[in-house]
Amino acid sequence: MARTGLVTLPSRAKGAAPSPVLLVLLAILSVQFGGAMAATLLPLIGVTGSVTLRLVLAVALLLLFARPRVRGYTRSDWITVISFGVSLAAMNTAFYASLTRLPIGVAVTIEFVGPLLLAATLSRRLRDFLAVLVAAVGVLLISEVLNSSADTVDPIGVLLALTAGAAWAAYILLSARAGQRFPRLDGLTLAMIVAAVLVAPFGVATAGAALVSPEALLKGLGIALLSSVLPYSLELLALRRLAARIFGILLSLEPAVAALAGFVVLGQLLSPVQLVGIACVVLASVAVTRTGPPPSRHEGAAEVG
Repeated sequence: MARTGLVTLPSRAKGAAPSPVLLVLLAILSVQFGGAMAATLLPLIGVTGSVTLRLVLAVALLLLFARPRVRGYTRSDWITVISFGVSLAAMNTAFYASLTRLPIGVAVTIEFVGPLLLAATLSRRLRDFLAVLVAAVGVLLISEVLNSSADTVDPIGVLLALTAGAAWAAYILLSARAGQRFPRLDGLTLAMIVAAVLVAPFGVATAGAALVSPEALLKGLGIALLSSVLPYSLELLALRRLAARIFGILLSLEPAVAALAGFVVLGQLLSPVQLVGIACVVLASVAVTRTGPPPSRHEGAAEVG
């Protein structure tokens, strides 16, 4: 197969599956542009209201395409999907809450500690570990956390961002396991239902009737599609053929794409330091994805089990 930059182009043969790397890159684009849209929803209905609207609408969209089977699964399967749902609820709620206490660059950087540590832990090669370090430097430069005043760092906000990062790492592992245990998008749909049930009571209590205002519903629908349905579906499909350690390092592109989304949607300009950070992250991702073809489903399962 031909290679171009980060993306391994899929074969043109009929029926060839898309490259899992391409699926992850599309998921990253989707979730970051959805995040830029979410910045305009938080002031309207708050943290739990925003998460509730995002999850409930995402579930509704998923149920249009996936009718998950609920019979024939083992107790272990249900533990996996429920844990997956808990990680989704915790990741979204903790991160949105951290944004109310921390500058977004600081929050993103702290949250990213989760998947970076996961990638370093799962890697068995020095080259991958060094790539994680380079990506970490890039994340710091992109977020400009080093330029943040100590007065802006709220300890509760830091704890919330760390919680989001831990939930993000758990999501990576549990998404892979759900993809192996449940067919199609069944595992994702069931996990999203669990997450929505967990968050909705708090969202309704805090936002009330504002949840169903036309502006909130319109923005919530866009966020649900871009930030939940598309990226989670693409990532779940990708993790069936991509080792979790490589997936974790590919996620180092998240801050770079977030910066791009901020420029396109919100008009935020990039500084020279941020451009250097983007270069570090991209080089680290190239180093990992060029080491060889994506692992088989069996290899991926072995690495995340």
